[in-house]
Order: sequence, then C-alpha cells, then structure tokens
Amino acid sequence: MDERIDRKAVSIGSSEDQEKEDIRYWAEADATEKFTTITYLRECFYGPEATTGRLQRVYTVLKRS
Repeated sequence: MDERIDRKAVSIGSSEDQEKEDIRYWAEADATEKFTTITYLRECFYGPEATTGRLQRVYTVLKRS
C-alpha cells in the first residue's frame, strides 16, 4: 500500500454516486484484495500486533427462562 495517489484523476459527483461506486468496486474485488485491505485497516486502527496474533474469542452466556 505504498502507492501514491494519482492527483490527475479527479472524480466529481454526489456522495450517493461515490457510495454506489464503492459498493460496485468491492463487489467485483477478489478475496485476496479484500483480505489485504482488511489487514491493512486493522493495522492502522489497532497496531501491528492486531494482525500478528489471533482473534480474541468472546463468549456470552444467556439465561433462558
């Protein structure tokens, strides 16, 4: 993800148009690209240890009446 932004490519439109374009893009993206992006975002938000360790398990116990 060290690519630079192409400032020559400009898109002008409403936020609804941009959201539709994002949905279309991610619907057509392959699983590898989706996984790479999710891993990158996890590292940005939670640091590198978030992607080197395992996911935490969370158990919830519910009482049935």
